[in-house]
Amino acid sequence: MCANFEPPTRHALKTAGGKFRDDADYRSSVFPGQAAPIITNDSPSDIHLACFGLVPHWAEPKLARMTYNSRSETAATKPSFRSAWRNAQLAVAPAQVFFEPNYETGKAVRHAIRRKDGAIMWLAGLFERRPHDPGLTRLSFTLLTIAAGDHPIMGRMHGVDDEKRSVVVLGEAGRSAWLNATDAADRHSLLSPFDPDEFESFAAPLPPRS
Repeated sequence: MCANFEPPTRHALKTAGGKFRDDADYRSSVFPGQAAPIITNDSPSDIHLACFGLVPHWAEPKLARMTYNSRSETAATKPSFRSAWRNAQLAVAPAQVFFEPNYETGKAVRHAIRRKDGAIMWLAGLFERRPHDPGLTRLSFTLLTIAAGDHPIMGRMHGVDDEKRSVVVLGEAGRSAWLNATDAADRHSLLSPFDPDEFESFAAPLPPRS
């Protein structure tokens, strides 16, 4: 599961060809309920700001703090996600690094996971629009996850007794394929683990609070 990631800077996204439709800023490190840049398949040339945590039309905005990840195996049936999955409301969230807890020392140590070449990662997700919502949740998203028990990097994250999960990291070609995957079978074919040889992980504790 992923509850924290760092999006690229606005400059990096613009350099990569992104076009912002919002002037609002976003934090360098994003947690559930906060704004993050995403690209959606109904506007693939634009970068929007969206709430990290999907909020369907029937829910209160506070649900975002519980819907920031969606299991890919059950996205089609869970009430919070099934409409977005059925209607192929597909999104990618750009990230430079994402974080997971590692318990190999006997206690939780925040670890960073990123590409070795520093390229932008595109995390596969779903989005929801609430056009009449005056707040951040007028556009919201969730990151899809897959089983990762045997993955050399993701299998080391979380506690010994916790289920091992991973976000879906797409490259440039995968980003385009995901945003065009209107058929559910095509979507499932893209939900695969990232190549561990192209990534690195290391301890990255949060700085102490002042």
